[in-house]
Amino acid sequence: MFKKEKGALGGMRRSRRVWVQSLAMMVGGVLVGALLVGFLGTNDEVLLRIYRGIDTFGKVYKEVSLNYVDEIDPDRFVHAGIDGMLKTLDPYTVYLNERETDELDLVTSGKYAGIGVTIGMRDGAVTVINLMEGFSAAKQGIEVGDRILEVDGKSVKSKSLEEVRLMVRGAVGATVHIKVEREGASKSLDFALIREEIPVRNVTYAGYVGNGIGYIRLERFSRTAGDDVRNAIRDLKEKGTLKGVILDLRGNPGGLLDMAVDVASKFLPESTLVVSTRGRRSDSERKYYSTETPMVPSISLALLVDRGTASASEIVAGVIQDVDRGIIVGTRTFGKGLVQTITRLSEHSSLKITSGRYYTPSGRSIQEIDYFHRTKEGVFAVKRDSLRREYFTTHKRPVFEGGGIAPDSTVPEETPATLLEELSRKAMFFKYANYFASQRKATPDHFKLTDDILKDFEAFLKEKDFHYEEEAEAELKELRELAGKARYGKSYSQGIEEVSKAVDAEKARAFERYDKELRTALGLEIIARVKGEKAAIEASFPTDRQLEVAVSLLQNKAAYTRLLAGPPN
Repeated sequence: MFKKEKGALGGMRRSRRVWVQSLAMMVGGVLVGALLVGFLGTNDEVLLRIYRGIDTFGKVYKEVSLNYVDEIDPDRFVHAGIDGMLKTLDPYTVYLNERETDELDLVTSGKYAGIGVTIGMRDGAVTVINLMEGFSAAKQGIEVGDRILEVDGKSVKSKSLEEVRLMVRGAVGATVHIKVEREGASKSLDFALIREEIPVRNVTYAGYVGNGIGYIRLERFSRTAGDDVRNAIRDLKEKGTLKGVILDLRGNPGGLLDMAVDVASKFLPESTLVVSTRGRRSDSERKYYSTETPMVPSISLALLVDRGTASASEIVAGVIQDVDRGIIVGTRTFGKGLVQTITRLSEHSSLKITSGRYYTPSGRSIQEIDYFHRTKEGVFAVKRDSLRREYFTTHKRPVFEGGGIAPDSTVPEETPATLLEELSRKAMFFKYANYFASQRKATPDHFKLTDDILKDFEAFLKEKDFHYEEEAEAELKELRELAGKARYGKSYSQGIEEVSKAVDAEKARAFERYDKELRTALGLEIIARVKGEKAAIEASFPTDRQLEVAVSLLQNKAAYTRLLAGPPN
């Protein structure tokens, strides 16, 4: 969760400003000037120590750049020095180059110029993994699973995903030529696509999941997140009688602080304290309040969270929990309670720096890892549960600092089997879905994965030479190594071999053991390929245990009220 730094620092004595500017010019770096400005207003001793450090850094940089035995790239060298300094801090304080600054701008602006595709690496090839409806790529025939070969006549074979993204993006209205390879096609295909202004999607689904229960999946907090949630709630009201709302924040990594406040404002009474931030100085505290009349001020509310729920998502979850506006369902959140400020250093670079901590309305910080204190071994500290301070919600329910947001109703996620993890990691579901879609361009409205499809998938895996190692196999390998080192006897080796045969037999029936999970995962991938993302999300509802619990609690007024009630008087 971060904010952009606005304006210049004012109220400084001209003499000090001139002194610092002269110092920056002496060293000759835009970065130096930017770093010094952040320290204006501190005492002269600190400034002198900074000056000495910059002087030493500059001398080392100059000497090595000019006199090292091999020729070095001065730009890369100084960037390595910057990265080295910042690595002594927390992982969120980083120097952003041109590419990374462009990616950040997507969040802060909420839009970019592109063709409407999401790309990823599959078997070392840059592959289309999702399409946005209504934009050039989808309208002109690009398909999920297409492997990109060239962009504007330039091969992407040795390019990273970030480099290919930059090649595809450009000015609105400009044409970009894409050459792709497609499953089942005898030759490559060429497309001339028009770059359009594409909004960053924050809400990826909004609809009803039960009698009067609306469901909104919010995946990020870019510049338009508040408007997207507002539109989703408005659509739900127009389509039915809204009795409760589930806001799904699972896997949401956060984004802009003011968008967290904007989203929370849709559910909270106007002028409710949402979050406060405090930096290094005693006068740095800022408080953020809800700024509008809520759209749904009193209907039942549930937030779905997990370990991927972080930063701005945790701000929303924290205030909803602290003021007892709704219930939190799922698993404990990530625990990122730090605020980052973005400062432009030049046209092509920025500095993202942790400038403060944020606190929920009850006063707690939910930061999990203490990046500012390390053990003797260099490991970051984590506060023990027994040492976490207790705070209280509006209804006097106890909540605790650190460790993220603990749910009011814990619904654990199932740990996926090794087989399913490996199938996903090696993109086998994705690849088979591409193959399936290339053979059949349509599926029934109520698609169900049949035994024949599952058998075909198994044959597909054999053709692709898919292999994986069961956990039991890894353990047996370790036991064999230990036995060899300890010179165990023949009887032990025979016992190991008997167990190994049993493991092999169980591995051979892996599809039988995980029949339900395989059908679900493969079925969702096929539906996404043939019918689109929205259909795949809807198809996931029947097997989503956390969503099921949230719906049940919102429909059970007594259970919902009981979760939010404080201790008896």
